[in-house]
Amino acid sequence: MANQPTQPAFFAAVQPIVLHDALAELLGASPDGRIEYTYAGAVALAGHSCPTVAGAWLMTTRALAYLYPEGLPERGNLSVAFRDAQNAGTTGVVAAVVGWITGSAGDNGFKGLAGAHARCGLMRFEVPMQGQLRILRRDTGAEVELDYRPERVPPRPEMGELMGAIKSGMASAEQRHAFGVAWQDRVRRILIEHGNDPELVPLTPCA
Repeated sequence: MANQPTQPAFFAAVQPIVLHDALAELLGASPDGRIEYTYAGAVALAGHSCPTVAGAWLMTTRALAYLYPEGLPERGNLSVAFRDAQNAGTTGVVAAVVGWITGSAGDNGFKGLAGAHARCGLMRFEVPMQGQLRILRRDTGAEVELDYRPERVPPRPEMGELMGAIKSGMASAEQRHAFGVAWQDRVRRILIEHGNDPELVPLTPCA
């Protein structure tokens, strides 16, 4: 019997993010330093696919497109600041995805090699701002602030009832399956149908 798909088909339809990583090139992990990141990889990192993971993916995608209008983004050349504390709400999940793609890390990150390629100290939290996060291109000083408004893509009407059944512990197998399908349908709509909506992921260049 043919193998059944293990992930929603739309994962493969999300445009990958390709960056150049000088450290990966130096250490032979990638001959030309090119590394491709996929939404499926972000799901594997987070352990689940949800509107938060989708939002982290879209915010990073939009920031990199703005900061690097020509050529590949340079992984490790970006610093990230968050408005909220790392343990507040979904900030930790967003930070994990953004850090994975950009190479930015807190004090626990890579300390560098021969005085270069350090990744530690490139992620900060509780930085005053209007949006959810800022991403800075360190070589040029260009910086953007981003926000995410998932309410622009509401869940299906039946999600409330299904969620209630899940929370009560009384959901049937059919209800649990329907919940997962409806949940991923919203993620699909966020990424595929609304991924280019500037009102879903507002971007503001910083002076």
